[in-house]
Amino acid sequence: MATSKKKTAGEHPALTQFKQSDAKKVKVAVSDIDGILRGKYLHRDKFLGAAEPAPGGGFGFCDVVLGWDMMDVTYDNTTATGWQHGFPDALARLDLNTARHVPWDDDVPFFLSEFVNADGSAHAQCPRQTLKRVLKRAEKMGFKVMTGMEFEWFNFLETPQSWAAKKGVGPEVLTPGMFGYSLLRMNQNRDFLNAIMDDMLAFGVPIEGLHTETGPGVYEAALGFSEALEQADRAILFKTGTKEIGAGFGIMPSFMAKPHQQLPGCSGHIHQSLSDGKNNLFFDAKNPRKMSPLFESYLAGQVACLMEFAPMMWPTINSYKRLVDGYWAPVKPTWGVDNRTASFRVIAGSPKATRLETRCPGADVNPYLAMAAVIAAGLDGVEKGLKLTAPPITGTNVGGEHIARAPRTLIETTRIFEKSTIARDWLGDGFVDHFAATRDWEWRQWLDAVTDYEMKRYFEII
Repeated sequence: MATSKKKTAGEHPALTQFKQSDAKKVKVAVSDIDGILRGKYLHRDKFLGAAEPAPGGGFGFCDVVLGWDMMDVTYDNTTATGWQHGFPDALARLDLNTARHVPWDDDVPFFLSEFVNADGSAHAQCPRQTLKRVLKRAEKMGFKVMTGMEFEWFNFLETPQSWAAKKGVGPEVLTPGMFGYSLLRMNQNRDFLNAIMDDMLAFGVPIEGLHTETGPGVYEAALGFSEALEQADRAILFKTGTKEIGAGFGIMPSFMAKPHQQLPGCSGHIHQSLSDGKNNLFFDAKNPRKMSPLFESYLAGQVACLMEFAPMMWPTINSYKRLVDGYWAPVKPTWGVDNRTASFRVIAGSPKATRLETRCPGADVNPYLAMAAVIAAGLDGVEKGLKLTAPPITGTNVGGEHIARAPRTLIETTRIFEKSTIARDWLGDGFVDHFAATRDWEWRQWLDAVTDYEMKRYFEII
């Protein structure tokens, strides 16, 4: 059946470009609660129907995507979705601004989507909508939020089949030894690294820097700075895309926060600044630290209340294995000037470069939710006009000895989050209740599990 290639007056350029192409299908995806992209191919005609302007546009996507965990096991404690509702279709709306092509999938057109209610309003449990809710409030305050994400991750010489055969034990690392910033190790896997750099750029995910990190087979990538929603889109696409690219080389990337007890964990640092559309509002040339009063209030907000959003930064059982003393991951809500041992690293210099780096999140985050958390915490400080009362730490927590460390378990942070009036104010009751329930589920799966650690410790001796 022939399909129209005519441009409709006022239509989105991405839609016009698609109509003028010979593409027969489109790949679309939405984020689940854990930050895993769930998607499908759509036939050309189905896509064109879904791309119609609201309220007629959109396509059905089973709401189990928000009602199961990363292993496709349905939650038993949620009310927004579940067996009691029969898992109907939710309405997914395409964001035509996310148009791109997938270089490693024959340049198939690709679009991100988000969940909406039947009346077109934002779906309370949708991760992308949760970030947009925070950014809309920032816009009302007169701010454009600029962000950049960095990820560290391990790479293994495994396939899904080989890893299943090993039953989750003993993955083979891509390269041996602790060799950060190594040109030698980069050269050993240059085809893989070049594919990440080049294919990601073609995919609309520019990478500012890519290098080996300290740890066997560990890499780090810094994504190009952008507006916050675009950055979160880039981040979730980077994690998925890296896995897809790696599979083509027989490599399995892992964004687990802490794959090995004796090795450093993997971070998901978030750089932030506020703009009025032209100027970096965090910069103040007259301040000795080059920090504006706005920057100080934003930082004070994160210092004061980021723990109330903690499960959005540390969302898994494994997240908390990264938060150990003596490693690179900060364990206290401390701040410092260009100090990588602090949770909040102030990078102050030029009008362009002045920013905050929040170093708490791990690589296992859902980028939409981690970004929503740090921005909400910072803007809460701005709304309340908070002042920095604690001095910056120096060295490793020098000056922060009496500051309480972060909780060590997911259930502890979940209980704080669930009771937080600040989290509910910024994210909404519908999201807080649902996300807290999903983290409670994640914790209970851990409680029921018999682990390799327990078998090694107790099996013979007890």
